[in-house]
Amino acid sequence: MNTDAGNGLRHCSTETQEASRSGSRLAMLFRSTLCTGIMACASAIAQEGGQDVMIGTDLDLQGFLDTELAAGKKRVVVPPGQYRVTPRKREHLRLAGLSAVEIVAEGVEMICTETTRALTIVDCNDLKLKGLTIDYDPLPYTQGRIIKLSQDNTVHDIELFDGYPAAEYVRNSKYEIFRPDTRTLRFGSYHQFSAEVLDAGHIRVTRKGRYMGEKVGDIIAIGTSTAPGGQIPHAVYTSHSAGVVLEGITLYASNCFGFLESDCKATHYLRCKIDRRAPGGDLKQRAQPRIRSLNADAYHSKHATIGPRIEACVAKFMGDDCINICGDYHLVMAANGTRLRVLAKRKLNIRAGDPLEVVAYDGRRLPDAEVISTRKLGETTAEELAFLSKQRMHAPFRQGKLGPTYEIVVDREMALPMGSTIRSANRVGNGFSVVDCDFGFNRSRGILIKASQGEVRDNRMEGCWGEAIKVSPEFWWLEAGSSNDVKIVGNRILNCLGKGIAVYAIPGKGGTAPAGAHNDIVIENNIVTKTAQTSIWVTSTRGLTLRNNTVDDAEGGVVLENCDELVGQETE
Repeated sequence: MNTDAGNGLRHCSTETQEASRSGSRLAMLFRSTLCTGIMACASAIAQEGGQDVMIGTDLDLQGFLDTELAAGKKRVVVPPGQYRVTPRKREHLRLAGLSAVEIVAEGVEMICTETTRALTIVDCNDLKLKGLTIDYDPLPYTQGRIIKLSQDNTVHDIELFDGYPAAEYVRNSKYEIFRPDTRTLRFGSYHQFSAEVLDAGHIRVTRKGRYMGEKVGDIIAIGTSTAPGGQIPHAVYTSHSAGVVLEGITLYASNCFGFLESDCKATHYLRCKIDRRAPGGDLKQRAQPRIRSLNADAYHSKHATIGPRIEACVAKFMGDDCINICGDYHLVMAANGTRLRVLAKRKLNIRAGDPLEVVAYDGRRLPDAEVISTRKLGETTAEELAFLSKQRMHAPFRQGKLGPTYEIVVDREMALPMGSTIRSANRVGNGFSVVDCDFGFNRSRGILIKASQGEVRDNRMEGCWGEAIKVSPEFWWLEAGSSNDVKIVGNRILNCLGKGIAVYAIPGKGGTAPAGAHNDIVIENNIVTKTAQTSIWVTSTRGLTLRNNTVDDAEGGVVLENCDELVGQETE
């Protein structure tokens, strides 16, 4: 008998004995179904001579959890195993309205069978999910090798590797190119491109932009979609929840972000892991090992009233940032005394009583205001659309694809030019913590912070293509905000292609914001080695503590602009 089949049968026998001892009819039924699936899977593997055509047991995981929770259980243990799960309404699993519940899924792998969301968590309080592994079969990307370049290098003919999605599933998204010798990125990524199907195993990518050094033989990854039931983004999405703990969760793939949270309070990510899956544990044989993990960001937090704690986590080889903690800026179109005409980014997440961060178009940060009232007005005017079309921002925003306009009444008169920004000062992730994490080998930034009262401590970052640690609002994306009281301490940064530590502010008008955009920033005891750009760059900051950092001087060492009230400047 094939060794894997024998192991499956032995596992089946053990699970049945455990169920019998437990006396649980539901657990017995679950494990009986599990064993039948394992035996069938083992038989299929044996018949194929060890070729793992399809790993995992078909399981209604949602139904199992719903039954356990409906019985009033506050602690649910999912029996270990690899389970193939079919999505319902574009979600493979949904946890909604739970309070003080613990779900233990150690040794459990959920294999998502369509490239849509793995897990949605909504309206939960003090929910703990522990140990779950998530992967996709089919994957949300395919992989291949450049076999031909046009004379001007703008056309790439690509042969897809066996074991990855076929050409018909390729989409015009997330195109990355890797060196075959180091299996790391050749450069960041191309954004403007189109993909053409040549046959089942070949595609042609035509790109724009300047040549970035790709060569025949380079390995590529490009996004795919296999979701007959429809697709929504991200692997794990948590919204309108408080005190959620995600412990020991492993993600090997996602069609977009790994973990996205929105409008949450004090989420805790503990020992979670995002990485490309090694061939020894992969779900099928592939001609080449996986070259990336997720298609986009690893951990992304929006609008949190208390920011996340991201502790002892890993994020490597994904297609965008490791961490982004942010809120939304909304654009001031006009100011008349205490009344502001405001164009919302999408939904307006500003409420009466909120403290309001106010930043003028030239980057001056004004004292915070308080919101008295909000009132929806309607659509943008022709004058406002003309102004937007000239801004340095994301193309859809320039085209006016934003939310409706509102009248916001504040507690004092303001003289603000068009293009100034406001945001709710308490829906941006304040109180965050990023500690003892291992990040890198991604196409963009390492840790991106736009919140206050937080720490970035004792992390390791290697091979990020953007800044390793960035503290800055981004007018381009209308992502808020400026930062107060942030400590960047004890981090190790190695071989990153952007700046090592960058704290800065670029206003909508351009240039560099004056001091006071950021306040009370501490940068100490960090080691920055072999960055391609400046080791530490700080602008627009009032109250900067800078001491006991070890940096390379080759690319500028430490550079300060528009900073005042500096405490210390000792570096090695």
